[in-house]
Amino acid sequence: QVQLVESGGGLVQAGGSLRLSCAASGGTFSHNAKAWFRQTPGKEREFVATINWNGHETTYADSVKGRFTISRDNTLNTIYLQMNNLKPEDTAVYYCAVSATRMASSSLKDMYDYWGQGTQVTVSS
Repeated sequence: QVQLVESGGGLVQAGGSLRLSCAASGGTFSHNAKAWFRQTPGKEREFVATINWNGHETTYADSVKGRFTISRDNTLNTIYLQMNNLKPEDTAVYYCAVSATRMASSSLKDMYDYWGQGTQVTVSS
């Protein structure tokens, strides 16, 4: 059974950093597109970052460009989101996602088949 588990969230002061991890089990996804999304109460889950199958192509939401970096380690079957210079508006539950078949990166939620349970990130001012 495929399972994605996020970790690394927490409470941080504005300007601080966090690194989120997403450990996958039940499959290997070295050739699959991967992404991070986030969601706040009352809002639709929104795109944060995506990476294509070989890691050569990354795309970021305008709100996080220059501050967040998505990466993956195929040997560990893990996806990462390095978050620097955090702002209060980054507060959300962060979810990792993997496509079952797609190789190219995508910012669309419907392109992803496997999702983690989410990890809370809270940024205080």
